[in-house]
Amino acid sequence: MKDMGTPGTLIRAWVCGSALATGAVQVHADAAAGSDTQLEEITVTATLRAAPPIEIPSSITVLDQQTLRDAGRTNFEDVLGLVPNLNWAGDTSLPRYFQLRGIGELEQYQGAPNPSVGFLIDDIDFSGLGTAGTLYDLDQVEVLRGPQATRYGANALAGLIYMKSAEPTDTFYARADLDAGDYGTHSEGGVISGPVDSLDSGFRLAVQHYYTNGYFRDLYLNRDDTNREDEYTYRAKWVYSPSDRLRVELNAMQVNIDNGYDAFTIDNSRNTESDQPGVDSQHSTGVSLRVHYLPNENLGFTAIGTYAKSVIKYSYDGDWGNPILWAPDATVYQYSEIQNRERITKTLEFRLGTESNEGFGWLVGAYGNQLEETLSDLSLGYYQPLDTPNDPLDDQSDSVINSGYRARNIALFGELDGALTPGLRWSVGARGERWSARYAGTTTDFLGSNIGYTNAPVTVTQIESVTPAALNPANNLWGGHASLTYKLDAEQSVYGTVARGYKAGGFNLSQGLLPSQLSFNPEEDVNLEIGYKADLLDHRLKINADIFDLHRHNAQIKTSFQSDPTNPDDFVFYTGNAASGHNYGLESDIEWRLTERVTVGGDLGLLQTHFEDFVQQGANGTTTVAVSRELANAPHWQAAVNATYRDPRGPFARVDVTGMGGYYFDLPPYQNTSNPYGLVNAKIGWETARWSVYLTGRNLLDKRYPVRGFFFGDVPPNFSNETYIQLGDPRTWLASVSVKFGGDHR
Repeated sequence: MKDMGTPGTLIRAWVCGSALATGAVQVHADAAAGSDTQLEEITVTATLRAAPPIEIPSSITVLDQQTLRDAGRTNFEDVLGLVPNLNWAGDTSLPRYFQLRGIGELEQYQGAPNPSVGFLIDDIDFSGLGTAGTLYDLDQVEVLRGPQATRYGANALAGLIYMKSAEPTDTFYARADLDAGDYGTHSEGGVISGPVDSLDSGFRLAVQHYYTNGYFRDLYLNRDDTNREDEYTYRAKWVYSPSDRLRVELNAMQVNIDNGYDAFTIDNSRNTESDQPGVDSQHSTGVSLRVHYLPNENLGFTAIGTYAKSVIKYSYDGDWGNPILWAPDATVYQYSEIQNRERITKTLEFRLGTESNEGFGWLVGAYGNQLEETLSDLSLGYYQPLDTPNDPLDDQSDSVINSGYRARNIALFGELDGALTPGLRWSVGARGERWSARYAGTTTDFLGSNIGYTNAPVTVTQIESVTPAALNPANNLWGGHASLTYKLDAEQSVYGTVARGYKAGGFNLSQGLLPSQLSFNPEEDVNLEIGYKADLLDHRLKINADIFDLHRHNAQIKTSFQSDPTNPDDFVFYTGNAASGHNYGLESDIEWRLTERVTVGGDLGLLQTHFEDFVQQGANGTTTVAVSRELANAPHWQAAVNATYRDPRGPFARVDVTGMGGYYFDLPPYQNTSNPYGLVNAKIGWETARWSVYLTGRNLLDKRYPVRGFFFGDVPPNFSNETYIQLGDPRTWLASVSVKFGGDHR
């Protein structure tokens, strides 16, 4: 793949871009000065202290409520293109696994949950369970790139995604939303909010149902809903604030995702031929309680407690076919995978520190997290070639994994900051963490079990092997940051940050690995970053830009191999450590209110990744030579531009153009790559204080683009390795109407 350039090249590009932006500001300053319309002021809440983005020495993108409504639809996937250097891996119906700056998970089949990207909704931990990221009635989405060890520790090696639901209103407010579109798409939602003066509190309730048949047709079953999306979102928030010194916030949410999963085809089209289409369901319930108390004007105490439970079922047709498709090359060729997973997460956090961002500041805290997960993984398979004797015990390959896993994180952290000069501010932070885990499970292999089949001539059940496992790994981990922020003036600042992140080690459960590959070591990374932030022209122009240089030690790399070329489910997934890794790049975004009616924006992410000396396991039980290459799902560039027209008299229009460069679909030994692509989305409508109507078109050019790819053999009798891709959404249309009631029409 084409090299993006050296770090020096990125620095020159960043400096040139900043100079162009500054020049443009000077040219248009007089024109903008006459407008009384400002961009919305934003406060970042995912950090230890809430602050405007310009005061935080870190690479941050914040999508506010208006942007989510204008550019989004139902799920976080709809706005991913607005965040530089953020990508997601398919293999699910909706984004569940994210990559920031090229680092993150592609899937989770076996092994311990070990996310690199933290994912929180109102402080509730859904890391590795991003399907819960529905957009209905959110206030904002904050994406913090780079290691966030001081803030969040082991689960934020690459960064943190934080979703914040909307706040209660000061007066009674209600809203009803109705959508209808092609592919059987429809949704219904409602919000009600208001104060409870007698209790010094306010409340907000929101509920939405979204459904679409999906964008694939199963020719064998003659159905168009095998890849459907059927989602319910429920949110409730109660805020108690009897004075300026006390705020108690209680959040409760439930997201029920009951989607189908039937997205891979032999010819990479939208016509599947599965006889056992899968499901991708996630029922997540979460509760968080945040108490913020000020004993005096500049001392604050915060306590946060959360609980989350997710019940997940994930299955797919392993051979993507049916008896008619595979005849006459196979008498029986039938494979499937069924996973049932339950995860419970509990967290408790305390913080004590100064409130003001002026003068000398300090903060200390403690954090505890307990994660429990159970997994039942049933892999079913039977292959009977036409030209071999009918010997079911040789051709049946069923296995069952039953496991229980518990992990505990206990951490102490602190942060100090102060002023060296009136314009220069310093900050240092550190976190020490103890991670321990306990795993117990068994893997049972069957021959001739005839589980779940109707056309396999097998009547005998025989257990080939039972493999127990019991592991108790533990790590002591630490990280932190040091930064300098210099204010050029009241509206502009530059910063430099050094941050050390970490991630716990773990273990692999797949059979057929060498003893040395059953476990892997913790990873550490050091991120060097400089950035520029501006809030100019009386809050009409916002600019963020940074360059980063990330060095990884013991980089955790996950890969797989197919041990039986005639079994599409027989993949051994495992994580190992590369000796080192190096990621560097650039991120920038701009938002500009040109006039009272017109706002333009855009973002750019450039990325180069590389890892060294990853010793790869082969299908024959031996190791291959050390591999060095760039990461999977790490495009060299991502870019977006948008323009919004909003007239106070009613007319509204928005256009988004997003693009992404090519990337490797998977890790070695697979060398298949995607092609660059661009997407065009648009939305028009009419808005009033009481109602609004819209027409939204996504992927207007109907581009074929991938969200996941694999390279392996699936077609009998030769099972030649081919590239198979999961396609993103085609062109879709959606008509929407929203009606508001009460005194607050936001």
